[in-house]
Amino acid sequence: MTSDTRRVVLVAPDKFKGSLTARDVAMALASGVSDAHPELRVVTCPVADGGEGTVEAAITSGFRSRTATVRGPLGHPVDAVFATKGATAVVELAQASGLQLLPHPGPSPETAAAATTYGTGELVVAALDAGATRIVLGLGGSATTDGGAGMLQALGATFRDHEGTDLAAGMAHPSAIASADLAGLDPRIAEAEIVVATDVDNPLCGPRGAAAVFGPQKGATADLAHALDKDLRRWSRVLAEAGVTTSPEHAGAGAAGGVGFAALGALRALARPGVDVVLDLVGFENLLAGACLVVTGEGSLDEQSLSGKAPIGVLRAAQARGVPTVAVAGRCLLEPGVLARVGFQAVHTLQDREPDLTTCILEASRLLREVGRELTVPE
Repeated sequence: MTSDTRRVVLVAPDKFKGSLTARDVAMALASGVSDAHPELRVVTCPVADGGEGTVEAAITSGFRSRTATVRGPLGHPVDAVFATKGATAVVELAQASGLQLLPHPGPSPETAAAATTYGTGELVVAALDAGATRIVLGLGGSATTDGGAGMLQALGATFRDHEGTDLAAGMAHPSAIASADLAGLDPRIAEAEIVVATDVDNPLCGPRGAAAVFGPQKGATADLAHALDKDLRRWSRVLAEAGVTTSPEHAGAGAAGGVGFAALGALRALARPGVDVVLDLVGFENLLAGACLVVTGEGSLDEQSLSGKAPIGVLRAAQARGVPTVAVAGRCLLEPGVLARVGFQAVHTLQDREPDLTTCILEASRLLREVGRELTVPE
């Protein structure tokens, strides 16, 4: 059996949110590159930043797809997908407690106040039941601001209200919790390695906290966001009384409506940049070997991209190996000077080809293939 010695183009994009999954983006770009350069070997590697798409990236790279029926953000049953490979499981909060699971018409003050992460805890239990001793918990896209209380309750924690009554399953929320007992947490948690994958460094509370910054995206009014912030402050004191020593000021404590705080404190998780975790999961370093070009991208390349989003993580990894990298995006809001400092060889956008946003979204696959055909591949 002979080895394939052709030069490699590695296509490693994130999703184009609202249009295509990362896998669909990768396939469309790869098709275009192959059309124009049949002499090259094109390798696809969909990536994510620890939020939505993390499980899909793991499955595409060889993890086994599994499904568990858990409670959604409002308590209704949902089929959530997670991934396993050996003793490692990849769990995505958005699969159980995500914004996309809210009923039409989507986020509202009512859903922002009530949404729970109980299903995320059930998903972690499913991963433990599948034999996982290392769990990657991807945070992002949450509908919740419950500080991870629901997740901890599903994992065995007991909470009491201000009258001393145990809160029923799925009813744990910082606004109702007066005391916590973590002794009943699933004992397998203590034996497992839990890695929180997130691109968020916000603290739990305050002007940069979970409620103030992310609450409005989840339907919270200004008054509700203020009330949720007060609830999270009280929640941090309740967990401190239960023995949690992690500070609510810890970077990433505010991730996913405070799930970061609960995971870091009660579950003793380790926080890592989401894209770094995903690149490790998919074996990105090995795929870079022999690559003459890396193609990455996401729906919108903007200031948020510079704070740890997938394309920047891909770029940094490629730069460390001396491999030139180009970005493809639906749109780019970064100035040319910023792009030059970041280090992309070139940036291509779908809106350069098709200014109409609706057409860009509906025909993204065709446009990506056209971009792929026109990419300049180093000799």
